[in-house]
Amino acid sequence: MRRCSPPDWVACSLAGALVLSSAGVSADGLGPPWSESGQLGVPEWAHSVTPKAQEPGTQGDMVLFVQPDRQSARRGVTAPGLSLPLFGQRRGSGCSGVWWLVGPVAWTCSDGAALSADDPSPGDSWASSIPQYFFVTHSDANAYGSVAAIEQGSPDRQLESGWGVAVVGHEAIAGERWARTSKRLWIAETDVAAARPTTFHGQLLDGNLPDIAWVISDNASTWPTAADPPKGKRPVPLAHKARFEVVSVLEEQGSMLRVDDGAWMRKSDVARPALSSPPVEVTGEHERWIDVDRASQTLVAYEGHRPVLATLTSTGRELDDKTRTPAGVHRVWMKLLASDMGHAERDDAEANYALEDVPYVQFFDNGIGLHGTYWHSDFGHPRSHGCVNLSLADAKWLFSFTNPRLPAAWTAAAPTIADAGTVVRVR
Repeated sequence: MRRCSPPDWVACSLAGALVLSSAGVSADGLGPPWSESGQLGVPEWAHSVTPKAQEPGTQGDMVLFVQPDRQSARRGVTAPGLSLPLFGQRRGSGCSGVWWLVGPVAWTCSDGAALSADDPSPGDSWASSIPQYFFVTHSDANAYGSVAAIEQGSPDRQLESGWGVAVVGHEAIAGERWARTSKRLWIAETDVAAARPTTFHGQLLDGNLPDIAWVISDNASTWPTAADPPKGKRPVPLAHKARFEVVSVLEEQGSMLRVDDGAWMRKSDVARPALSSPPVEVTGEHERWIDVDRASQTLVAYEGHRPVLATLTSTGRELDDKTRTPAGVHRVWMKLLASDMGHAERDDAEANYALEDVPYVQFFDNGIGLHGTYWHSDFGHPRSHGCVNLSLADAKWLFSFTNPRLPAAWTAAAPTIADAGTVVRVR
């Protein structure tokens, strides 16, 4: 099983560079929507393109391509039921009707969509609040596809202990409380327990990185001197520091650091970010890029040489090449608002389960990516099977910071020449 498997349609490498579509949209008028010369024009009443329902009672989505050709590279996917602006139309391969231009280098086929007189869906759908996450608490928990199935006692599937689900609603059915997941399944609330992800978030910076560190041990001790406490007679600790507390580093001696209150701490109890120069792949003076330091388990986001965020990560465990986060300079090649991941990302539950709707995923090396993490809070220590685990708050911030941009109503986006993926260096 892959470490952080993207959905099927992005699992393969993008064939060739994603290029701006030069396929003929000619402007017969002064403003959009445009239509190809010689074709029936776009109706004046049409303001947006909306997905057709995939099946009765469900909302459809739209798959977007970089050209009006079904053999061209995928550009993205829309959120179910949401509409996009209409900019133009033309005929193309693989579509029995017409292709509609609905965004930057983004075409969708009329076979799965329809014109609408309504305005496009507003807002940044990806910026909505993070859902509630729950874990199945025992093996063979029943999941039902409808209220009727619950009333009939006919489960659609069974979920293993440790299965992570995103819950979008709660309801009382047949005298019992039920949770409805983002996959349109109902699970008895007695069969799940709420995840409790940390509220930790990194430090926003103004272009300078102060000498700071985060406490990454529970109840880390502070000491009156720099004498290494494990050696010889141990002095009485002065106090304890809480996990994720930020300390300023004033001095270091051997394995010890003197921190802001004058006390000393073990280096092993903290994670300390450091400045780094951009790789040669970063050419713009203010180009955004990300530096992941496996040794310190920290991440620093930059604009050129200016650091703008520093935070903690959990990269892959240093067991072998299958679990290690691959070093090198990469680029984000796909962004997904959420993606399901397999059991390889969590090592404290049964094998046959999944983590649903892992948020703010940015793949940069095949199936390896940055993403939010709701199943552990052990940031500052290697933990994953290759991906770069982040707190939910940091993952959301970085999702907004990087390219390609995710337009309103999209749930996935691939880069183009005009919107290249952000550089991610792992060292």
